[in-house]
Amino acid sequence: MTKILAVIPARSGSKSIKDKNLLKIKGKSFLELSILTAKKSSLINRIIVSTDSEKYAKLSEKFGAEVPFLRPKSISKDNSHDKEFFTHLIKKLKNLEGYLPEYIIHLRPTTPIRKASIIDDAIKKFIKKKSFNSLRSVQEMSESSFKTFEVSGSSLKPLSFLDLNIEDLNRPRQSFPKTYQANGYVDIISVDYFLKQNKLHGEKVMAFLTDPVIEIDSIHDYKNLKERLEKNKL
Repeated sequence: MTKILAVIPARSGSKSIKDKNLLKIKGKSFLELSILTAKKSSLINRIIVSTDSEKYAKLSEKFGAEVPFLRPKSISKDNSHDKEFFTHLIKKLKNLEGYLPEYIIHLRPTTPIRKASIIDDAIKKFIKKKSFNSLRSVQEMSESSFKTFEVSGSSLKPLSFLDLNIEDLNRPRQSFPKTYQANGYVDIISVDYFLKQNKLHGEKVMAFLTDPVIEIDSIHDYKNLKERLEKNKL
């Protein structure tokens, strides 16, 4: 059996929204929804929550996930890199249990509306394609990033790395390439690649296109999500 581990990161110290991972929609917290979705997967065979909080740990276990150890506070800060808690998690599991998953399915609670069938589809596609180091879910941007600006002083300028002038941005959007943004629906990491290269995603990243979803980074995002759910637009 292929060892496929779902990892749900849930640190407690969010500055933008207090206890962001415990916000609720339809009576369930983001944390609970992520665990329940992982449990519905036909391919994921273990679910672990990486958290620095005893409170979050107890809730996670109640919802059906494992929390075999807490994440150190030193790697649970606003500026902590995902790579830090993955390194901690993999090393602890190997040292304590001799367990090493083949793939990690990264499910961020802040993208709470997901379907297990879509996660399974991503897993199947990634495992089938041996030429990729990782997978990231993306959605098409409503406006091409080629039509976005920087602000320098009080002046608008095209993004500095694009070979465009300000007049170029008046062209119709159809004349620009489509661009995509990561949306947190599902990421997949090859553990073997991560341990050998010390890179989460590497240069060969499989794009997994999903319908647009709302990733919660602010109260405005949260209100928008609830409004769209009430109107059955998600």
